[in-house]
Parts: sequence; C-alpha cells; structure tokens
Amino acid sequence: SDLRQMLATKSVENIQFLPFLTTDANNLSWLGYGCLKGDGTVITVNAIGAALQTLYILVYLYYSPAKVGQGPGAMGMMGDPHPDVPCCPSQRPVLLQVLLLLAVAVTGYGYFTVLVDTRTRLTHLGLFCSIFTISMYLSPLADLAKVVRSKSTRCLSFPLTVTTLVASSSWTLYGLQLHDLYITVPNVPGIITSLVRFWLFQRYRPEQDKPY
Repeated sequence: SDLRQMLATKSVENIQFLPFLTTDANNLSWLGYGCLKGDGTVITVNAIGAALQTLYILVYLYYSPAKVGQGPGAMGMMGDPHPDVPCCPSQRPVLLQVLLLLAVAVTGYGYFTVLVDTRTRLTHLGLFCSIFTISMYLSPLADLAKVVRSKSTRCLSFPLTVTTLVASSSWTLYGLQLHDLYITVPNVPGIITSLVRFWLFQRYRPEQDKPY
C-alpha cells in the first residue's frame, strides 16, 4: 500500500522510511543465515523479501525530494546535477540511515567471515537474526499503548495484523519442524503481538473510534 501511495502521489508524504530499511536489513540477515545453513526455503523467501524492500527504498529515495518541492527526478545529494547546492534537509536523514545500514552490513560481513571461525559462524548469525527479528516484532508496542490510551484502533492495520500472524505462525511451525530455535523463538513474539492486536480490534471496534 505504501508503494502504491508513493507511485500514485509521487511523494513520500506521511510514509516512514525506517521500516523499509530495517525490514531489508532483516531479510538480508536471514538470507545470509539461509546461505550458511543451505536452507532453500529461507534463501528463497528472504531473497524475494530483500529485493522488494530494496525496490521500496529506491522508490522512496527517488520521490523523497518531491516532499520539499523538488521534482521527482531530482537526484539530491547522490548524483545532483548541481553539486554545489546542499542536499535538501528531509533527504539527509534518509541518506544517513542508508549509509549506516551499509556500514553495519560491511562490519557484519567482516565479522562473520574474518573474525568468526566456520564452526561458530552459523550460531552467531542465527543469534543476531533472532534478536533483530524479536526487536522488530516488539517495536510496535508503543502503538498498542497508544490504542489503549485513545481507545481507538485507527493507527493499526488489520490486513497487516493478519499477514503478521500468518507469517510468524508459518515460520514458527517451520522452525519446529527443523528443530531450529533460531527460526522458532523469534517468531513467537509475532504471534503474541498479533493476537493482542486482534483483541484490541475486538475491544475497540472501528465504529467505537473516537477522534484523537
């Protein structure tokens, strides 16, 4: 839906960039885990996910100058036809986040390929992926607290909640089948937070929503 909105409005207004970036980093981490383990399912799913998230990031970067009045084709800081003109303020945080992700990726690659021996590489990467995934599932807790305070589920997405429950449940069952705790454990919080959201949708139905 965010991609459709960006393409339709040619703007990134009211669309957050950080979720695209963190999801892409998460997909790339699990892709590395799948490659080390030789798991075709993990590789395929996360390769597709990483490709889609990278597409979202590129579209966001392409349209982000339009947020401050520049044309959608403006290149801003990267490839700006007028290099003496400073980058627009709204684009700097986005580019800094991308550069930070690249720095983390390079550091992680060096750590897992140079500093960690082959026998413990899979264990360390699995632990990192698990912690990263758990933090992503728990990050919307602030939104849940906002729902309780406002008695409104307006800030929650019902389709996203359904998708999260299906995805986290599927990965949990897959991890149990493989006896892989690194896949099973981090997806349990996704099930729990999804069930909490369903309860909130039931408790504060849309017709009961009150304006903030």
